[in-house]
Amino acid sequence: MLHLFTALQTLAFTVSDRIKSEEKGASAVEYAILVGLIAAAVVGAVAFFRPMLEGLFQNINVDGQ
Repeated sequence: MLHLFTALQTLAFTVSDRIKSEEKGASAVEYAILVGLIAAAVVGAVAFFRPMLEGLFQNINVDGQ
């Protein structure tokens, strides 16, 4: 009887560890997709606002005069 309990406990811990590791993997994929979407949004915003950004940086006075 004790052997059966030990086997079931080991099985439960193994399944629990696998589920936790799969959740971490899914989280990594979700974060990668999120970072990719943010990067695409930044690239799109810079492309959209490019004329305004060029005008802004061209009007910066570097010499202090």
